[in-house]
Amino acid sequence: MGAADRQRIDKWLFFARAVKSRSLAARLAVSGRVRINRDKASQASDLVKPGDVLTITLDRRILVWKVVDAGTRRGPAPEARLLYEDLSPAPSQAEIPDAHLPLRDTGSGRPTKRERRRTDRLLGRE
Repeated sequence: MGAADRQRIDKWLFFARAVKSRSLAARLAVSGRVRINRDKASQASDLVKPGDVLTITLDRRILVWKVVDAGTRRGPAPEARLLYEDLSPAPSQAEIPDAHLPLRDTGSGRPTKRERRRTDRLLGRE
């Protein structure tokens, strides 16, 4: 394994599409939310190589990725997925938020637009 196999963590995160920009990748690494083989990345210039396991803490997700290859460019998503192997645990049902909004009892809270229109029609304020 030579120096050509190693790559800066900020470049690798950018190429692997973990974040949208390289400056965000550098900020993520410096903030301590990236671990390389269980050690916190302290600088954006920390190096990763194939075989390293990265633990990345994003907003509401924790990603565990094994580095498979060093990137050469920020390509399309299918190309970026070839740079890592996803070892993240599957989220449990309790962690997956429901897509539906909770129903409220009739008459409680603020009226909806539909309810306001009905009220206006009833009171003759059309």
